[in-house]
Amino acid sequence: MTRQRVVIVGAGFAGLSAARTLGNTPCEVLLVNRENYHTFVPLIHQVATCGLAPEHVVTSIRNLIRKYENIKFITSEVNKINLTSQILEVNNYLIAYDYLILACGSTSKFFGVPGAYEHCFTLKTLKDSVNIRNRILDCFEVGQEEARVSRQQQHLTFIIVGGGATGVEIASEVATLIYGTLIKDYPGLDFSRVRVLLLHSGERLLPDMPRHLSIYAVWQLQRLGVDVQLNSRVIRVTENAVHLEDSRVIPCHTVIWTAGVEGSPKLNQWGLLTNPNHQVKVLPTLQTLEYPQVYAVGDLASPQNQQLPMLAPVAMQQGVTAANNILRQIKGKNPQPLRYQHQGSMLIIGRHAAVANLGKVTLTGFPAWLLWLVIHLVFLPGFSNRLHVLLCWGWIYFSHEHPVRLIFRQDDAVKHQVNKYSHGAVKRWDGYEK
Repeated sequence: MTRQRVVIVGAGFAGLSAARTLGNTPCEVLLVNRENYHTFVPLIHQVATCGLAPEHVVTSIRNLIRKYENIKFITSEVNKINLTSQILEVNNYLIAYDYLILACGSTSKFFGVPGAYEHCFTLKTLKDSVNIRNRILDCFEVGQEEARVSRQQQHLTFIIVGGGATGVEIASEVATLIYGTLIKDYPGLDFSRVRVLLLHSGERLLPDMPRHLSIYAVWQLQRLGVDVQLNSRVIRVTENAVHLEDSRVIPCHTVIWTAGVEGSPKLNQWGLLTNPNHQVKVLPTLQTLEYPQVYAVGDLASPQNQQLPMLAPVAMQQGVTAANNILRQIKGKNPQPLRYQHQGSMLIIGRHAAVANLGKVTLTGFPAWLLWLVIHLVFLPGFSNRLHVLLCWGWIYFSHEHPVRLIFRQDDAVKHQVNKYSHGAVKRWDGYEK
């Protein structure tokens, strides 16, 4: 009997959870990801603010799947999916599948704001975090040499758009970096000209959390030096300014966009039914509506009659459910619906400060901060990563200095990705190497 082939697109929390669940089972698994590493996304905001080195929040995918003999991996981006023929086009090869799990994640959503895509930094990938770190440090290097006050303030104004968990965390970390570390690196700079603003279009921060946690988050951000501005909708972004709905214009060179996420528009082009947010519509079993052998999980999935938060624990549960349902289908059994168990949500807001929503229990301050540290350290893959992160956290805690204040310039003009496969005619790929 021929083993069933399962192709998983994406090696984030959902994709890896699905792959591990299918590990050492009677099926052939191919994991496809554009990078050869898995990024621990909950910590990339600390890479962006000089707290951690990039290599400390990533893990080799091959290392993570090494013990599973039936899982193979290739580094590539899927060019096209033929859902009717059950074939993917990857690296100029055609790969047939019996079951497909889409775990491609999400991209930033700009809500049609003119200039936002062109001029804003996003925080979705490791490269994004390094770009933000470069920009923050570069602004201080340029700012200290700028003689004109207005231009200096423009360089030293940092705007974060979006008052969700990511916006609150990056705003707190930027303020901690500036007023805790950079103020010592640039003694000749007038730090009264530095501004860190968090702009949120809604009436309160963290709208998915209880109100008292939102109030605490605002108080803590203000204590760190962040100017929190609610009911402040951005309507335009230019290279030198942010324009608000109330006609205000804030000059700046650095805008970090965390206001929303969405799926990829190309999924609809491939024939999948998507919602207005470009997320794939799926049944409670996480199967797509028209193709029962195709699953969508993680940020990409939009389950019927169920609004789930875009969090790592949700993605992991969905990945496990999709994998188990495929095993059930292979055995001739019916797939089971996702039984989502809320495991809580939390975010850090500077030193000794965090908020945690654990359902009936909520925490703020030091207990939430300590819990955040422990949980993220435990779930970070790799002993070496945990050790390095723990050392960096210890250094920051006792020295009050962020250790990775380095500008790594990236010249995209000289970057070339060499395709190790043929650039000729598209071929059918009947096998693959680990």
